[in-house]
Amino acid sequence: MDEAMDIEIRGIKEINVIDVKKESDVQVIIGHAGFIKTVVDLYEAMVDSVPGIKFGLAFAEASGACLVRREGNDESLMLEAERNMMNIGAGHTFIILFKNAFPINLVNELKAAREVTQIYCATANPVQVIVAKTEQGNSIMGIVDGYRPKGIEKDEDIRKRLSLLRELGYKR
Repeated sequence: MDEAMDIEIRGIKEINVIDVKKESDVQVIIGHAGFIKTVVDLYEAMVDSVPGIKFGLAFAEASGACLVRREGNDESLMLEAERNMMNIGAGHTFIILFKNAFPINLVNELKAAREVTQIYCATANPVQVIVAKTEQGNSIMGIVDGYRPKGIEKDEDIRKRLSLLRELGYKR
């Protein structure tokens, strides 16, 4: 059942799948928040979490000037975050692209920012954002994070997983 289906939902003009553009060694976090101070709070959460992290973030305002605001400490990641946010175009959402850290090092700090209401994904995988378009604007309906499962892990797969966690310092 991989056929495309036409579904009509009242008020939705289009549903699009937006590929997040990033290099394979770049991690991504996408979320929802709501205040002009969001870019400042997310910036502080990033630099306070991991020394040496390189990142760029973009936040889409949902009222007033409706600008994409940006912050970061790596110009190329900031520009890529801006481009991705313009493609997604959903108000009060943010995207953070980063290197030299893992999402596990950042997610709790980001969720602790008062205005963050949702983290949709935190991953190094390829990401697609499912966006609904109405007359008022765009909304993130969901995220496709990586690929579908190919099977169930076996004993050797478990050993490899535990070995990787030890190598990364998350298990003894």
